[in-house]
Amino acid sequence: MDTLTRRRFLLTSGVVGAGALAAGAGAYSLRDLLDTSGDRDPQARTLVLVTLYGGNDGLNTVIPYGDPAYRAARPELAYPDGEVLRLDDDFGLNPALAGLHQRWSGGGLAIVRGVGYPKPDRSHFRSMDIWHTAQPDRPGNTGWLGRWLDSAGGDPRLAVSFEPALPPLLAGAQSAGAAVPVTERKAAKGLSAETLAALAAAQAGESAARSRAAACFADLRSVDEMIREVRDAADPDTADPDGEQAPATATGGARTPLDAQLDLVAQCVEAGVSTRAFSVSLGGFDTHADEKQLQAVLLGQLDRALTGFADRMSRTEAGRKVVVVVYSEFGRRVRANASDGTDHGTASDVLLLGAGVRGGWHGAAPSLTDLDDGDLKFTTDFRDVYATLLERVLDTDPGPILADWRGRLDKLF
Repeated sequence: MDTLTRRRFLLTSGVVGAGALAAGAGAYSLRDLLDTSGDRDPQARTLVLVTLYGGNDGLNTVIPYGDPAYRAARPELAYPDGEVLRLDDDFGLNPALAGLHQRWSGGGLAIVRGVGYPKPDRSHFRSMDIWHTAQPDRPGNTGWLGRWLDSAGGDPRLAVSFEPALPPLLAGAQSAGAAVPVTERKAAKGLSAETLAALAAAQAGESAARSRAAACFADLRSVDEMIREVRDAADPDTADPDGEQAPATATGGARTPLDAQLDLVAQCVEAGVSTRAFSVSLGGFDTHADEKQLQAVLLGQLDRALTGFADRMSRTEAGRKVVVVVYSEFGRRVRANASDGTDHGTASDVLLLGAGVRGGWHGAAPSLTDLDDGDLKFTTDFRDVYATLLERVLDTDPGPILADWRGRLDKLF
């Protein structure tokens, strides 16, 4: 224990983000969560954020096929009119998004156009920091949902990430959500159960930082146990007949990591846990070369995961209170590069699904010819989206969380 401090263990093992070390939360089990299910307002909604890491090409996701500038800017990447899944006379969805296209036809898909922020940054890390913190001018040390968690009492059970480490999104000033990877976490070789238990236990005389790290690790272990219990309690009708989960493949022929993450979200919602916000993700969207095929594969994975999840959620009252939001840190440049790909851009679309969402178009589509140094000019500030979600989904005053931001998407719900 002298050479392997708790803090170093947490940081080097990747089991939790550095922001979570400020948490100091206690340990919880599935029983603790289920004990609170009767206290929750049955009308309360649940937020599921889906992050597409890498900068998804919005122009080949929601395709402006009716605009001649689209084909002129990317002749090799542009989809022919006959392949686009038509939304109206000007726009259509990528051919890989057949499930979402059906939801649009039924009024169950909302598309917020031209979402971005002032003075856009084309760095993956900086832009994602901006999206996570909701602070475009100078990203701080807390995420917008972390600040919501602080205002809601700081209970880590309220916000869960099914990702390898806690995203800054869920880190608050006094608390943090829980990071629960879908894949089983492996301890370093030689670390016994007793050692792991010691890492989670407070010791007399240790520093405040080590004490907070130990408490956070204890919470992480207990939430892992909660997720295993939820899995075990899953409806057998949703499991594979042989008791095995098909492995994910690079070409999307079986379950993908996003499938698995959303499956856990669905099980938690159906089990009545107290969580109000979930964070899940799909990566690989940094398509600088040979974009068309790779993006189609990724969008196909996204489509199958989202539509399967939405169908499942539509079967229960709790599921019908779930709102799904899909976003990426930025879009891509309007003009294709020389490698049949696209480079980092700016504004893009945000997709929303859920029984309470008002389907259709929201916000104005950016011009493909009136550009900012080759990039789209944003028409909807992303804080408008966040403020609306805080107000209408999490039943919270957005003012203290978003520095008194006043913008809203009034017709989104």
